[in-house]
Order: sequence, then structure tokens, then C-alpha cells
Amino acid sequence: MKKQIMRDPIATARTLSEALPYLQRYSGAVVVIKFGGNAMGDDEAMAEFARDVVLLRQVGVNPVVVHGGGPMINKLLGQLGIKSEFVRGKRVTDKATVEVVEMVLSGLVNKRIVQAINDEGGRAVGISGKDDDLMVCVADDPELGFVGKPVEMNVEIIRDLYRAGMIPVIAPVATGMEDNETFNVNGDTAAGAIAGALKADRLLLLTDVAGVKDAQGNVVTQLSPEEVREMIANGTIAGGMIPKTETALKALEDGVRAVTIIDGTVPNACLLELYTEHGAGSIIRSTEPSVRPRIR
Repeated sequence: MKKQIMRDPIATARTLSEALPYLQRYSGAVVVIKFGGNAMGDDEAMAEFARDVVLLRQVGVNPVVVHGGGPMINKLLGQLGIKSEFVRGKRVTDKATVEVVEMVLSGLVNKRIVQAINDEGGRAVGISGKDDDLMVCVADDPELGFVGKPVEMNVEIIRDLYRAGMIPVIAPVATGMEDNETFNVNGDTAAGAIAGALKADRLLLLTDVAGVKDAQGNVVTQLSPEEVREMIANGTIAGGMIPKTETALKALEDGVRAVTIIDGTVPNACLLELYTEHGAGSIIRSTEPSVRPRIR
């Protein structure tokens, strides 16, 4: 009976011991995490994500959280009776809509994540792309209204926060080139722009799928930028995975060391990616890993 009781603690100790090279590897690293999807609407998943972020900070990582909030925006627009128009499948964001977007993202969603991290013992601070002109945008497509494309990044406020021991939580709402101009920015796009401006060690894009899949439907654990472009060109990468992989390519061009697309519904997904031999999801990078192969 004693052996049975001791099995789990011993396994836990072994796991911690095996994580040592990765704990050393990422100590001091900047890791930008795009958080969104179904996990945002589930209290238990939110708390688990918050614990993982606090643990990352505790072991020396500088986590920067960027979030979305599409389902919450849709819900409030419906409650307010604001109808959405779509162009080529994308929502037209007029002035009334962008006001709701800012209210939901900078208010409800941002502060919920901040509170969850603080409840787990972290020190989170919520800001948006408007704070200190962090993210300045122009219209991505005039037909879509106030949907922004980042053209200027001022990330010193983020550095100030994590250097002070804080965990920045950023809503993808940005200012424009004109006075009193507000833009809604796609969460992945915002995360990629922030990671690129910070020259982050890692960008983790949490989504609701296991990663990038090949033509047979199998998850590809390692990809180069050239392979991603080829898979987009031949249609293997399609639908919603195209903007995610394009965000990854842009982030790499801007100086991010590696981007991983992960299933955020998997428990402890961020920890699995950073601190285990096999990692998680699909990693996209230009150079070979310095610590471990992706042998999965």
C-alpha cells in the first residue's frame, strides 16, 4: 500500500527533475501568449490558464497575455440590438460596433483575466493597445470600417510592467493616426505584432485545434516558414488556420524566435509546450531547437 501511495509523488518529482533543462532555457525569456477560444467562457479553464501563467512568472519567465473575446462581443451586440454586416465573411466594424468592442475587450474580458491571475497569486495589470500608444493602427480594409492593422508599436510600457514583476494582460483595442480614433484588432494579429516588437523568445497561439495538420489530417509538430508557405499555396493549410500561420510568419520576420500553435483546451497546454520533451501543437521556426528535438 505504501508503494501505491508514493507512486504519484515520485512521478511528480521525476517530472520536475526532467523539466530542469527547460526551466533553465526559458528563465528570463519573454513569452507572449494569445488566449482565447472556448477556455475564456469556462471558469475552470480560466483558473487553470491563470495558474499556468502565474507558474511561468514564478520560474522566471516574463509572460505577456494578449486576449480576444469574439463570443462576448457577439452576445452584447445582440443584447443591444446592433446588427452586424459582413463583407467577404468579415464583420464590418462601424462606430457603434467598435464602441461595444472596446467596452467588452478592455472592460469585461480584460478584467476577468486579470482577476483570475490575481486570484492565483499573480500580479496582473490589464491594459489595451491604447495605453501609452502601445499599438497604433490604420484601417486594414476600408470596407470593414474600424478593423485595424498595426503600423506602429511602442512596447516600453510592457517591458516596464514585467520588469516590475507584473504580468501584462492586453486587450486588442488600438488607437489610430487621427485624434479619437479607435480600432478593433484581431487577437492573433495583435499578439503577433506585440511579440515581434518585443523580439519575444516565444509566441504561443492558443486555439481550439491541435495544431497545423498535413493532407492526411495528422498534426505536423515542426514546420519551417518555407513549408508553411507551401502548405498554404497547395491548400493543405486552409480556412481559419491561414491567418494564424500568416501571423506566425510575420512574427518570425519581426524577430520572434519561434511560434507554436497549440490546442488551448488541453490542460496545462503552455507548460506542456515549454517544459516537456515532446512539446505540444505545431512549432514554426527558422532554426533548429537549442534544447530538444520534437520527437512526437
